[in-house]
Amino acid sequence: MTATTKPADSRRLYQQVADRIRSVILEGQYELGSRLPPERELALQLGVSRPSLREALIALEIDGRIEIRMGSGVYVCAPPVTAERRTPALGESPTELMQARATLEGAVVALAAARVTRAGLDRVGDSLAAMKREHARGRMPVEADRRFHLGIAELAGNTVLVRMVGELFDGRHSPISSRMSVHAETVQTWTVALAEHERIYRALEARDPQAATAAMFTHLRASEERWVSEPAASIEPFKERP
Repeated sequence: MTATTKPADSRRLYQQVADRIRSVILEGQYELGSRLPPERELALQLGVSRPSLREALIALEIDGRIEIRMGSGVYVCAPPVTAERRTPALGESPTELMQARATLEGAVVALAAARVTRAGLDRVGDSLAAMKREHARGRMPVEADRRFHLGIAELAGNTVLVRMVGELFDGRHSPISSRMSVHAETVQTWTVALAEHERIYRALEARDPQAATAAMFTHLRASEERWVSEPAASIEPFKERP
């Protein structure tokens, strides 16, 4: 008799990890209202990376199985009547999106730095100024941020790259990325991000492809770290969110 092999799970990694945590909860290892182990400890228990674990926890929070309380921990909730038996797809992995953006936009900004025009640089600068105004008003400057990155792609002079940069940026509006931004993006984190955008702009202004690439890569990898890091207790949320 020919042995049959179990098909590999082709779902996104955060779905697979979330289902493992869901099973542990259903087996009664953690009672309703109890707190899960700290993320570092839970990641070691499951044998997964902390970014994968954080994405899985966000997916379970969307599903209503847990509640993430900033500065306190992760708590088991009563499952909603309509709770899914398996974790549904909620968008691309936020970590993988940021890694893809770093790879693509690092190359795009180098091309842009070699093809800078005064008009194009002014559009990028205007977007940066708009980001600062929105941040000063206590608002998340997401739309101005999008214009900033698209403006750089436009400087590169390639419409395919402009489309790709836009599509990857818009991945942040998926259910899992949107929920992750609620936990990760604060007035403080955007203050740091604005300084990173300033360095990108200055490298473009200097027409320095190497510096521009380094600044873009540093910014997007730092953004990835901010998204998957455990939120601190003392943060200042935005007054308004899109």
